[in-house]
Amino acid sequence: MEENKISIERELHSKSAGIIWSLMSTPEGLAKWIADEVKRDGDTLTFTWGNTWSHHETRMASVIDRKENKYMRLRWSEDEYIDTYLELRMEKSDITDDYILVVTDYAPDGDTDTLADIWDANFETLRRSTGL
Repeated sequence: MEENKISIERELHSKSAGIIWSLMSTPEGLAKWIADEVKRDGDTLTFTWGNTWSHHETRMASVIDRKENKYMRLRWSEDEYIDTYLELRMEKSDITDDYILVVTDYAPDGDTDTLADIWDANFETLRRSTGL
């Protein structure tokens, strides 16, 4: 089965590189919008959705590339394709001077809309939890 690349971008109401970088590169920041809990051990991040004492899902990802205040690229441990990754990238809007958060991810054939819906929900959680 082939993986399809998707890219979703949202302008955030912030001119602070430090705030955006923190939200996309630290366990505390990622836990505000991607998962219920995120733990870091070296270059490995463990994402948990749900309560650890009841029904939950856990996925691990390795940081495969990173440039501070620019992007972080992860590879999920169960990904079978070497060319797939999850990338969180920050860019500056030339028009508003606010930051834009760009997510690049991969979905199996037929799941592109589902993955886009998940990222839309993640961005909505980010907006609610931070106001950005």
